[in-house]
Amino acid sequence: MTTEMLQIGGYALLAGGVVGAAGAGALRLLRGRSILVHILLLLAVTVLAVVAGVVTVAQAMFLSGHDLRVVLVTVSASAVVSLVAGGLFGRRLAASAVWARAARERERRLESGRRELVAWVSHDLRTPLAGLRAMAEALEDGVIDDPATTAEYHRRIRVETDRMTRLVDDLFELSRINAGALRPTPTAVPLREVVSDALAGVAPLAASRRITLVAPETGWPVVWAGERELSRVVGNLLVNSVRYTPAGGTVRVEAGHDGGDVWLAVADTCGGIPDGDLARVFDVAFRGEPARTPGREDSGAGGGLGLAIVRGLVEAHGGRVGVRNGDGGCRFEVRLPAAEAVTVR
Repeated sequence: MTTEMLQIGGYALLAGGVVGAAGAGALRLLRGRSILVHILLLLAVTVLAVVAGVVTVAQAMFLSGHDLRVVLVTVSASAVVSLVAGGLFGRRLAASAVWARAARERERRLESGRRELVAWVSHDLRTPLAGLRAMAEALEDGVIDDPATTAEYHRRIRVETDRMTRLVDDLFELSRINAGALRPTPTAVPLREVVSDALAGVAPLAASRRITLVAPETGWPVVWAGERELSRVVGNLLVNSVRYTPAGGTVRVEAGHDGGDVWLAVADTCGGIPDGDLARVFDVAFRGEPARTPGREDSGAGGGLGLAIVRGLVEAHGGRVGVRNGDGGCRFEVRLPAAEAVTVR
């Protein structure tokens, strides 16, 4: 009996080994394919190894054709169940792998953005701090005694202090957004008032660069949003467009309804954004070409955080923001819930 069992086991191992070797070769050839393909192939090899072992043992033991067919039907039914279950499991595993790769890629981009942010902020703080220290030491030591130069030093100290204050405010706002601590209190906000205040705030910068600000007098909708956050969104978009529009250009603000949403668009004549940069415009610390590095008093530089803050604030309201090129410049568009649509609900 023992010898017979060993003989049966030998036949089964031989047949299964041949199928297994063929399956290993197939796996090697398909090593670049998806996880689902690998799982289905492994299940198929397992089933074929069982079938080969059964057939070989049946032939060696001279089983009747009827008994062999019964065994093969049973094995086939089990194989169908195994392949279906394996396919479902493989699809879920493949989807999980895709999600994991996407998560790793997103984490890589975030880490790269954090490194860029640290580098940019370090530069944006170190440079004005060095200037502030030099001017303060010159005033303290009495090296400067010319009233006009002294007044200019005081003015420069105030300008650089204001710029660093804006940078610190942006960092604080961004940290609240990333930590999920931002809790806007939406109300019905007349968009015309918010845009009017933002235009008044950016008017001196636009005038110094001879940029024309255009906005319609009527047709402004009412949006459902936090007034402070919405003012920050509009202000950041306007400053960004004015900063990168060449002298003599135009920045236009428009708004309207689209179903239950309100859209707000800020269009400029900056010449457009390279296609490769469009997807990164709202990333933290992204500034694009070197020409966007702060170097002018009117730059309003904020470490490349302005548009990242816009996206964070808009998404905190359940809205969307995007950008596209057209008409000699780029067009930023924000979509938020309309106050009427929220009230009706």
